[in-house]
Amino acid sequence: METLTSRPPLPDLERHLGYWLRQVSNHVSGEFKRALQAQRVSVAEWVVLCHVQERPGITPGELADMLALTRGAVSKVIDKLEAKSWITCTTKPEDHRVRLFSLTQRGSRALPKLREIADRNDERFFAVLQAGERATLQLLLSKLIEHHEIGAVPIQ
Repeated sequence: METLTSRPPLPDLERHLGYWLRQVSNHVSGEFKRALQAQRVSVAEWVVLCHVQERPGITPGELADMLALTRGAVSKVIDKLEAKSWITCTTKPEDHRVRLFSLTQRGSRALPKLREIADRNDERFFAVLQAGERATLQLLLSKLIEHHEIGAVPIQ
């Protein structure tokens, strides 16, 4: 029977938690990206759609701040979503220079299918964990995010 003390030492890479996090992250996000691409949607579009749904009337500046992106990068994603007729733009009544975004009916209808893809992806990768283990993993990752003040939303 092999014990922790009798195991050979791990290779340098495998001694680092970052290595293991990257392994899992690359696979989880890569599969999700491919599944979304099959629907002709990018991860960035999915993330922006979710934010617009949660905050109707959100401005490009607010989106840029929330996602830690430039306004130009947000603008490109917005343009793609407008071309799909998934979001609509109005202007602020008191300042017509300020653009406000909301989901269209078409965008609202697209979100459940995209959420299902995200849910299936999570289930595929994390079903091996019991509910308590999943909750612990989420708690630990949240603790790291809070401690290191990680605010950028991953969209790649």
